[in-house]
Amino acid sequence: MKRCLIVDDSRIIRRVARRIMEDLGFKAEEAVDGDKAIDAVRVSMPEIILLDWEMPNLSGPDFVTALRRLPGGAGPKVVFCAIENDVEHIQRALDAGADEYIMKPFDGEIVRAKLDIIGMLD
Repeated sequence: MKRCLIVDDSRIIRRVARRIMEDLGFKAEEAVDGDKAIDAVRVSMPEIILLDWEMPNLSGPDFVTALRRLPGGAGPKVVFCAIENDVEHIQRALDAGADEYIMKPFDGEIVRAKLDIIGMLD
């Protein structure tokens, strides 16, 4: 079973994302901020990471930069889930090493479509 790390400081967003990912057949884990997410990936690297942009301690873009420098950190697909929708934010996310970008609020259909685009659905 593929593993997903959901990184968001909102408990509600983590809960919604967990339900969506589990419905899609992923084992979901959670982290409340970028620092906790770095700790989690150092223990076990997931196949995919759903990532918030604005978080305490370590922002989403800074997390991706740090992730990509870790051993095995090039492997996970990273999907930003953020309220920012301007081209500059999206480009910054992709430049940091993200694979895709989803606007909040999102639903299962949107997540499924993005995961299909990046080849994460069987």
